[in-house]
Amino acid sequence: MYQDFHAVDRWSKNKVHCVYQALVVAIATRHADAVDIKFLVDGRPLWVALPHPAWVEYKKRTGRVITDTLAVEIAGHYLKTALESGEGVGREMYSLTVEETLKHLEAVVSEPEVEPVT
Repeated sequence: MYQDFHAVDRWSKNKVHCVYQALVVAIATRHADAVDIKFLVDGRPLWVALPHPAWVEYKKRTGRVITDTLAVEIAGHYLKTALESGEGVGREMYSLTVEETLKHLEAVVSEPEVEPVT
């Protein structure tokens, strides 16, 4: 759902196209305890960093794991929310807290599943 989506930027009112491009364990690239998820927003790179402790906390609370696919969905949900609320102004990287990550995870898993159009 959030690997390729559109959002309307709150300030410009322009429709932007967001496409997932990569997931990188940040300790390897910037020595951070996070997973960095890269999107192209109208061709411009934008990263959403999800903290590793969110994986531990989610497992502790639910007994389930955050998969790579779910991490992309969490980051995409955050990105769409940020753009549409006006928070997504001009930065190239957004770092979420554990609680923000879990809040967006809950939003993603509670959304109704969309049937593919055939």
